[in-house]
Amino acid sequence: MTKLAVEFAGIKAKNPVFTASGTCGYGRELNEIFPIERLGGMMVKGTTLAPRLGNDGPRIAEAPAGVLNCVGLQNPGLDNVLAEQLPWVLQHDVAVLMNIAGGEPADYAEIARRVNDVPGLAGLEVNISCPNVKAGGMAHGANPQTAAAVVSAVREATKLPLVVKLSPNVTDITEIARAVEAAGADAVSLVNTFLAMVIDVKRRKPLLGNVTGGLSGPAIRPIAVRMVYQVAQAVKIPIIGMGGITCAEDALQFMLAGANAVAVAAATMSDPLAPLKIIEGLDLWLEHEGVADINEIIGAALPGGGR
Repeated sequence: MTKLAVEFAGIKAKNPVFTASGTCGYGRELNEIFPIERLGGMMVKGTTLAPRLGNDGPRIAEAPAGVLNCVGLQNPGLDNVLAEQLPWVLQHDVAVLMNIAGGEPADYAEIARRVNDVPGLAGLEVNISCPNVKAGGMAHGANPQTAAAVVSAVREATKLPLVVKLSPNVTDITEIARAVEAAGADAVSLVNTFLAMVIDVKRRKPLLGNVTGGLSGPAIRPIAVRMVYQVAQAVKIPIIGMGGITCAEDALQFMLAGANAVAVAAATMSDPLAPLKIIEGLDLWLEHEGVADINEIIGAALPGGGR
């Protein structure tokens, strides 16, 4: 029997496969397809203090080996999430991370304070990397000082484990990773989407209502793996790797590069069963390779063969 369970930053998961924030809402729809208890964990939809309608459409555009989105953090707001969304998802046996976002550090801190004592919540994913909002988001994550300011504010407001979601739209992602580690992050998740654009040649205008959007899918995977590999050598805190993961081999690349867990995003749009297939594929790979515990492979491709 192989062991798929992982534990990092105080978060326990029965396997290392999570769903990425924004891709599966709060789990209700996915649970109609398969029991979400089979997942290692879920990062639920990004939550802001007040409800957000998101950006004007169109919000989705296809690209070779990927997809662009500019949803813009549409969500029902913290009050609704506390009253209706979290109670439902937290009754399931799955590690739940609440993705939080805001315009200012104080917004993040207020959300963190209000959810600090929610029973069963495994941790927070601090979103400083969304490319589709005009205030906050990537604006915080592109600068070490502002990134650290957000994390420091949240750290003071909660005892929950903090996973900070990093943007790839920076010159040096290791600089941001070091800054949030020093500010109190317990782990980092990377990468969020790449800022991108599609032009409608018939209309001679940008296709997306927001002009630009975030590119995800297999097209970004090699870059995301490289960034995880670099961050794994720059910080000591755990990593959740994401970016174009569609199968077990993709997930293995991230874990060999130093990720303690992975998150599946765009793949669920074309195949909602993708997370389950990845979990099953990891189990088969470990058995085939004679590896008893998946934790043994974390960082095996790094210089020195581990973290």
